Amino acid sequence: MARYLDESQSNETKTRRKLLDQRRMAYRRAIESYAEQRQLQEQLSDYPELIAVNYLASSRALQPRSAPPGR
Repeated sequence: MARYLDESQSNETKTRRKLLDQRRMAYRRAIESYAEQRQLQEQLSDYPELIAVNYLASSRALQPRSAPPGR
């Protein structure tokens, strides 16, 4: 019976460690993503004209286009 308890505790420990590892990796990915976004924003801030061009291009893409006249 002691062996049964040891195995269940072992499984619980493995499960807990796995969940902790998953949470740790998700946190790490979030930090890396944030760092990459900050680096990209920093690089883009060196070229403000690119920001303006991208803004204009995206705003034009979002505008509804007029439909061609029907016959």
